[in-house]
Amino acid sequence: METFQDRTKDLHGRKMSGWLALSPLAVFLVVYLVSSILAKDFYSIPIASAFLIASCYAIAITTDRKGLEDRISIFSKGAGDRNVLLMIWIFVLAGAFAGTAKEIGAIEATVDLTLKVLPGNLLYAGLFLASCFISMSIGTSVGTIVALVPITAGLAAETGVPTGFMAAIVTGGAFFGDNLSFISDTTIASTRTQGCSMQDKFKVNILLAAPAAIIVTVIYIIIGQGTETVPAVQAIQWYRLIPYILIIILAVSGINVLLTLAIGILANAVIGFIDGSLTWTGWLGAIGDGIGSMGELIIVTMLAGGMLELIRHNGGIDFIIGLLTRHIKGKRGAELSIAALVSLANLCTANNTIAIITTGSMARDISTRFGIDLRKSASILDTFSCVVQGFLPYGAQLLMASGLASVSTMDIIPYLYYPAALGIISVIAILIRYPRKYS
Repeated sequence: METFQDRTKDLHGRKMSGWLALSPLAVFLVVYLVSSILAKDFYSIPIASAFLIASCYAIAITTDRKGLEDRISIFSKGAGDRNVLLMIWIFVLAGAFAGTAKEIGAIEATVDLTLKVLPGNLLYAGLFLASCFISMSIGTSVGTIVALVPITAGLAAETGVPTGFMAAIVTGGAFFGDNLSFISDTTIASTRTQGCSMQDKFKVNILLAAPAAIIVTVIYIIIGQGTETVPAVQAIQWYRLIPYILIIILAVSGINVLLTLAIGILANAVIGFIDGSLTWTGWLGAIGDGIGSMGELIIVTMLAGGMLELIRHNGGIDFIIGLLTRHIKGKRGAELSIAALVSLANLCTANNTIAIITTGSMARDISTRFGIDLRKSASILDTFSCVVQGFLPYGAQLLMASGLASVSTMDIIPYLYYPAALGIISVIAILIRYPRKYS
């Protein structure tokens, strides 16, 4: 008897191949990667173009009673999903904040302070540990990226270091907190779906994340040994640091990220009006320029949301779940299946929290069946979703970092040492049954 592991049904009752349901994702990857290889330049192909082609293909293969209009409606539902729109509003306000902060000289002031405080050989490690601490405190990788990436972009310009490398330092550290923080969405989702406490999940997670963070910190210290920075010679205008300090304080206090960014934009206006660096029209112009710089990110986010909704509608997620749970044998296989399950779901949703929620109940069933400690399964869900999210060129974090740093996501990915270290350690931990207490 055939099950959804092999095929899924459309609204006519006809059966659509599970691989066909997933094929828009393959079309996106092929168009983007093959075109980049043919052009011999991974940065010359706009990611929005690849998503547009894949989205049109996803609409074409979807069959429904109401024809093309209803397919577009399903696509639009995904593009206008509340989570997608929330991310877009964050992009808009983040762009406006970055634009106005740059106009009043906040970035230059912060860069001058950093160069004065951190010696060159500790610059990279210091930025990484700072992003780890901030993300742990505020529980959001996006918030950390918004606060720190503009600063690292300025540091890159001052030191001559590739901007993608500097943006990757913050992005990697941001995922440290996203994975571990008690107020992170992924922590809440993974512990609730697995039925364990946040404290217990943290005890398992820290045994994986801490070694990865230590290794990466050492790497940054080694790389930084040959780095020389020129200390700021001009007096630091401390009042221009207020917007960034305010953003961090409000975020750590648990204030909504949209409200935090709005307050930051107003703070930039007050400082600019007082010291004369901004006029009313200049402030409005800076807001417009900042929002405009986020245009491609917004388009990519909507196209990805619509395409991924069609994949879900056509049964792609169900197909993945069935495929991965068909031949599980033993605890190692069960844990690897949970890791693969959430990783593939994340690949199809581009949202680590949604991926955990989507696969959480299945992961708990697998854990119960094979006697896996629920604290361990919660850790696996959170860890692997963050690892995959860290490398998605169409994920919110990389799109945000690339937009704020004015580089391609492909400029950042090769330097993401922390997500890579966390992923390797997590796979090894499953294979060697570490930590023993929870295995």
